Amino acid sequence: MINSIIPLVNWGMGTALIIFFAVLCIVLSAIVINFVMGGKKKNDEGSN
Repeated sequence: MINSIIPLVNWGMGTALIIFFAVLCIVLSAIVINFVMGGKKKNDEGSN
């Protein structure tokens, strides 16, 4: 009876946190890949 009144797990908040951290990891990975792929090329050094 008491288990039906007081839920032990808040599934809504848990899934929201999992989705938030998944999006955060994807964004951070995209930023790192962008930095790695967009490094300075040798042709750009002489133009300064």
